[in-house]
Amino acid sequence: MLRVLSIVAGVFLVLAVGALMAGGYMIWRLNQDLPDYTRLANYEPPVMTRVHAGDGELIGEFARERRLYVPISAIPPRVVAAFLSAEDKNFYSHGGVDAMGTQQVAKNFLLSSDVTLDRKLREALIAIRLEQAFSKDQILELYLNEIYLGVGSYGVAAAALNYFDKSLDELTVAEAAYLATLPKGPNNYHPYRFHDRAIARRDWVISRMEEERYITRGEAAEARATPLDVTLRARGVQIRDASYFVEQVRRELLQKYGEQKLYEGGLSVRTTIDTHLQKIVAGELHDGLIAYDRRHGWRGAVKKLEQGENWQEALSAMVVPSDLEPWTLAAVLAVAPTEVTIGIRPAREPGGTFAEEIVKGKIPLAEIIWARPTVNKIYLGPEVTSPRDVVSVGDVIWVSPQYTDAKGGDGKKTPDHYALEQIPAVNGAALAMDPHTGRVLA
Repeated sequence: MLRVLSIVAGVFLVLAVGALMAGGYMIWRLNQDLPDYTRLANYEPPVMTRVHAGDGELIGEFARERRLYVPISAIPPRVVAAFLSAEDKNFYSHGGVDAMGTQQVAKNFLLSSDVTLDRKLREALIAIRLEQAFSKDQILELYLNEIYLGVGSYGVAAAALNYFDKSLDELTVAEAAYLATLPKGPNNYHPYRFHDRAIARRDWVISRMEEERYITRGEAAEARATPLDVTLRARGVQIRDASYFVEQVRRELLQKYGEQKLYEGGLSVRTTIDTHLQKIVAGELHDGLIAYDRRHGWRGAVKKLEQGENWQEALSAMVVPSDLEPWTLAAVLAVAPTEVTIGIRPAREPGGTFAEEIVKGKIPLAEIIWARPTVNKIYLGPEVTSPRDVVSVGDVIWVSPQYTDAKGGDGKKTPDHYALEQIPAVNGAALAMDPHTGRVLA
């Protein structure tokens, strides 16, 4: 019996030694192929270039990755708490490898996202090395500035701006918790497409923050009761009608600094444009072109609907360029001696269906009398005395909302009536310069 036990023990010992040697060899082999983690010490992430007007207002952004790099000292405690609660609650106590953690820095900076045993081992080895080479705060800073959080946002600062139009220190507990839901998969918790799922995940993060005593029970209850109010920020030019100016700035930056510096170097650019003057000049040019075009007469409706054609479907399928707002398309539904009844182009809901409310409006004769027909493309025809001289049922036309005052009536943005419009056939341009310095102001 002793001899048998000795043999069995020997076999187990040999197997154990063999397993240890195999494991050691595997770890040695993986170590040989690991990327150089020391590059993180001099890490410079791609940061977007921001273009400002002379008064400091943001007018444009250029980037491959929309990122604003923020040091850990400037990231508010509630934002840090939200991410630690959601991703790795033991981050400051474990030595780099935590069964409940994700080793996100190692994964995001140095490895692929393949779900394999080989990758998990590499990730664990790098996480241990990172813990030896960098402080916890440094690792967290890298992670919070590198992580992709959806809608083109890289890092928490860009995400706060793009989702809530806020800086990090302006975020509420609920908003910080929502951002902390996104590392697992931004598209899975999209605020519009998966609204209920996003709220459920956000509330889970809030509960974790409460459990870890980052927030009180009252703060948690208040945060969970807060609606998920997200307004995704538009990309590109921030000032309407400044696109030509911003594009010229982009070309000069590209020529002077090169493509990489422009799109990844985080340049802060101050320009000569006067945003107040820009709006005035753009508005005057807009109105001047319309006035010039109207003096050359009415060129007719955009199109004519077929008999029995659904006007809502037809208008919704037609494109309204964003730079024409607040103009929109409308269908003529009825023509009376002193006014025209129109149906306004409907907005589609996220699911592709129409909004339940059908919006109709009126165009009084006073907003139509300018539309005299053109004879032989040169001469103006007789004066307009009735809407029937200009439009008929089934016509698709451009219209603009008109209010009792320039601010939009009582603030509800409900127009009193509409005006007949026509996209000018003439083009124009305007340039305002300081003749003493050559600065382009608008």
